[in-house]
Amino acid sequence: MPSRRVTIAEIAAFAGVSVPTVSKVLNGRSDVAEATRKRVQQIMAERGYRRRASGGSRPVGLVDMVLPSLDSPWVVEVLRGAEAEARRSGTQIAVTSADGEPAGERRWLDRLATRRSDGLVLVVSEAGPETLEQLAALHTPVVLLDPVGGSAPEFATVGATNWAGGVSAVEHLVALGHRRIAVLSGRPQLVCSQERVEGYRAALARAGIPVDERLVHFGDFRPTGGRAGTRTVLDLPDPPTAIFAGSDMQAFGVYQEAAERGLRIPEDLSVVGFDDIAFSELMAPQLTTVRQPLARMAAESVRLLLAAGEDGIPDPPPRLELATHLVVRGSTGPA
Repeated sequence: MPSRRVTIAEIAAFAGVSVPTVSKVLNGRSDVAEATRKRVQQIMAERGYRRRASGGSRPVGLVDMVLPSLDSPWVVEVLRGAEAEARRSGTQIAVTSADGEPAGERRWLDRLATRRSDGLVLVVSEAGPETLEQLAALHTPVVLLDPVGGSAPEFATVGATNWAGGVSAVEHLVALGHRRIAVLSGRPQLVCSQERVEGYRAALARAGIPVDERLVHFGDFRPTGGRAGTRTVLDLPDPPTAIFAGSDMQAFGVYQEAAERGLRIPEDLSVVGFDDIAFSELMAPQLTTVRQPLARMAAESVRLLLAAGEDGIPDPPPRLELATHLVVRGSTGPA
């Protein structure tokens, strides 16, 4: 027997097949060639592969959490909520950063397969079908937190009301008399990006204001994305009087670009963000934003895993969507 647990990634490499193929063999799927099935099973026996227990085992007091990075205030809020719930429950959090690794090359998947934990909270920006299938092969409870790439039906999810948040942000600006309102969001492949923009569109439609597609900008949720989007919409012949940014860090980029152009907030340009991270109250003026309960979302994710216990995540897996609400501060004013 080897001195450490052999992983399904290593079995796949030895057999010359993909990790999803090994997963199919483990789960008794019929869509695998018989010769391939026998080769994989033989290598499992030779290498001493031991499948992770899927239930009936005692909790070990450890929850894995995989984050896209560790360099943003957004992540700090998520960690704060997860740690608080873990502490309350007498559990520890093992944090792993994906560091932007593409879905098919995530070393963290292999690391998770080598240790036992009570479950996994996955907070990454991309989780394609292959990644999700590899996660299923681990046979441990999984919760997708803020599933920005879309929710998978086999996993529990915890998110927020992104569409409603977008509606409340834009309705606030409309009530202040703004009619030229731009929206900046994240990558168009992300569900939360699309939902916040759809909320923007719905609010304008309710107010009878036609959408000018030149004012709709997808980029990324970082300050650089905010600056780039602001530059694009402010260079229009008829620039907006207000901007709804899809994240607070993106709104900070709006502030930077406005300052460089000598524009005052909110006298010349009103700004609304999204998230309500602690940093938003340090901006000058303080940022009007849509509060997304990030800490509570993370806490609920950990709670779901721990509540699953020996029986695992219920079938069908739960879908939690926590409410957002607008926090009005000093960055918005009359048009």
